[in-house]
Amino acid sequence: MSTLTYTQSVVMGLLQGVTELFPVSSLGHSLIVPAWIGGSWEKLVTESNSPGHTPFLAFLVALHVATALALIVFYRRDWVAIIGGLIGSLRTRSVDTPEAKLGWLIVIATIPVGVVGLVAEKPLREVFATPLIAAVFLFLNGLVLLAAEVLRRRTSASSGRHATSGAGRSGHAKDDVTDLTYPDGALIGAFQILALLPGISRSGATISGGILRGLDHEDSARFAFLLATPVILAAGVLKIPELFGPAGDGIGGQVMVGSVCAFVAALAAVAFLARFFRTRTLYPFVAYCLVAGGISIALFA
Repeated sequence: MSTLTYTQSVVMGLLQGVTELFPVSSLGHSLIVPAWIGGSWEKLVTESNSPGHTPFLAFLVALHVATALALIVFYRRDWVAIIGGLIGSLRTRSVDTPEAKLGWLIVIATIPVGVVGLVAEKPLREVFATPLIAAVFLFLNGLVLLAAEVLRRRTSASSGRHATSGAGRSGHAKDDVTDLTYPDGALIGAFQILALLPGISRSGATISGGILRGLDHEDSARFAFLLATPVILAAGVLKIPELFGPAGDGIGGQVMVGSVCAFVAALAAVAFLARFFRTRTLYPFVAYCLVAGGISIALFA
């Protein structure tokens, strides 16, 4: 993959760090943006579709790992508490702290996407990893986010509740993530399966799932980011070895530069979104996905 330049690695790293956490799909943008630019950028995507030779996708995996590390850094206090809670829970064979409850919610919520991902991730990637299909799914991603907001408002109205902020709560409002039941956690985690399709956002799907199960936007985003961390990291650990084979020949420096950019961008993105969802909704991202997806469909069709 000698065509990957340092400029491209910087741009793709920044793009990955932002779009992985913003509910707009990082994989979808990694396919659409190079196709939009064209030329040597578009060649990055076409190379990734060659059977048995996926250097660009291997490069993207490294960027995902960097994004997961940024999430760990940002939520480091949460993770220390969660891991401590899980260890204590295993020792006492009980769940008697909020940290332990949150830890088990994350474990249970990770199982659905973990199982499906191991079986279906590669076939789905090979079939759907094209700019046009990514554009279609990006448009559908906007509809998923819109549906979550509409259903939340309808539930709130039917229950007689009124939103207390720009984000508001649903009729089955939870005061905290730990008010979720384990089936709730499994259902929200299952929403991540949608993100195996390029153009469907992992964070967008899980934030939508959290909203539909009664969390406000702030708690939904926090749970989504905590839940995404082990999934992204595990996928990276499984795929990183590809970079030490033919897929990584000649791009070691670009991988390092891109990963640093992804780490910095993801850290900035999660800090921004943690504040944004205290008072805001998904509607700005709905508009973006529908417009960007629609224009991209028209361009690539």
